[in-house]
Amino acid sequence: MKKNTKNILILIAIILGIWLVIEISFLWLIIIITGLIALAIYDMKQTKHSLWRNFPIVGRLRWVFEELRPPLRQYFMESDIDGVPFNRQERSLVYKRSKNLVSTIPFGTKVDVYKAGYEWMGHSLNATKAKELDSDPRVEIGSNFCSKPYSASIFNVSAMSFGALSSAAVRSLGYGAKIGGFALNTGEGGLSKYHLESNCDLIWQVGTGYFGCRNEDGTFNADLFEQKSKNENVKMIEIKLSQGAKPGHGGILPANKNTPEIAEGRGVKPYTRVDSPPIHSAFTTAKEMMEFITNLRKLSGGKPIGIKLCIGRKEEFITLCRVMHETGLKPDFITIDGGEGGTGAAPLEYTNSVGMPLRDALVFVVDALIGFDLKKDIKIIASGKILNGMDILKKLAIGADLCASARGMMFSLGCIQALDCHKNTCPTGIATQNKRLSSALVVEDKKQRVANYHQGTIESFIELLASSGLNNFKKLSRKHVFYRLDETKYKRYDELFTPMRTGDLLKAPYPKDFKRFIV
Repeated sequence: MKKNTKNILILIAIILGIWLVIEISFLWLIIIITGLIALAIYDMKQTKHSLWRNFPIVGRLRWVFEELRPPLRQYFMESDIDGVPFNRQERSLVYKRSKNLVSTIPFGTKVDVYKAGYEWMGHSLNATKAKELDSDPRVEIGSNFCSKPYSASIFNVSAMSFGALSSAAVRSLGYGAKIGGFALNTGEGGLSKYHLESNCDLIWQVGTGYFGCRNEDGTFNADLFEQKSKNENVKMIEIKLSQGAKPGHGGILPANKNTPEIAEGRGVKPYTRVDSPPIHSAFTTAKEMMEFITNLRKLSGGKPIGIKLCIGRKEEFITLCRVMHETGLKPDFITIDGGEGGTGAAPLEYTNSVGMPLRDALVFVVDALIGFDLKKDIKIIASGKILNGMDILKKLAIGADLCASARGMMFSLGCIQALDCHKNTCPTGIATQNKRLSSALVVEDKKQRVANYHQGTIESFIELLASSGLNNFKKLSRKHVFYRLDETKYKRYDELFTPMRTGDLLKAPYPKDFKRFIV
């Protein structure tokens, strides 16, 4: 409130300065100041825009830029800031869907269709009717080894911790997931009271710090895990090996950011520095990892257990597949995080130069699992810059079973990409622990926007599926998507990435793309 008052006083001072310079009448000065004060009070009281609540009047300048003509709008809204592009078109689509606004665009294609990298879907002259397709496509995870398999939406909230997100943001995502019937991944920051408040479906992520199920020395505590994993809201458990934003990099929670609320969810002492190592201490080999997964499945009462990783060295994943084949021990799902993913902050070198991009990683993982005859038992979740129905379709065409989004869900909350995620000064109250800023994010409003965005994206995917002539998303394959190589050449995905045949990696001769990784 103090900062809001400061903003208003600054505006009044500016107006007084203008009055002294141009000598407008005193009456008009009073009218202008009164109008601005009234507008500021309205901005602070309304519940639709957290930016206006935090920055009355000043926050409206963003909407002014949005309404400028295209050349100026591009200059102000799509310029690079520290090398990070603002993709206004995709962000705007999320905003519109979250608000249930018309999301169509005028004057045709807005991208260069002859530029290398352009992708499109091949539609069918025998298109099906979208209204005749399943309006809530779901995938069952854990049907092979679990007594409590989970029927998941094909589009869910990717991992974001309480601590990285404000309590209001976590609550909004949770209530939105409850309304829409999809799952919220807790991130590695533990199972907080804010995740549990909404009674939504949760994917509890367990990282290298074992937050929420750790001993004082940071090692895994099986008793705590068993107790918390049996919570009815927890539908699956995800062991995080690495993430797209900074794979192979540990994390540090500074003492001054380790508030009592954050410490409670993570199971650590407040106001102490907490380190997350780059690797797990509960296992060191691929076989030990599979044994750990099997133990967690038992401790949780038969819930699906999976792993999340960003692909680095292919031979290491091949070794993992070989161990799964030989021992019969395997996860119920694998989340593949693309190197381009990440919604918070990470070292520049890691963000730009470490980790395999999602498309390449998906192709490799899907083919590896098929080659070792494992895919029939393991579902694949794709995560990394997935924002719309076409993004989902492309990932499922490659071979993923379902998708998760962090970036898109943040946009639905009102994220404007202020790039202050790591500074605790997020102006929209999403990525901050500053109570004054986060209090501007009104859960009752944002939860519905999250649900709207999910529903609109699913509807878009179903319409695309119908246009392709299919009546079931499980029939999607690499032959349905095209990729432009240059101005005159393009190929289908199945021509770029030749599909693996079941069992092709179990004996020589191996496919040439995999031969050098089979050691």
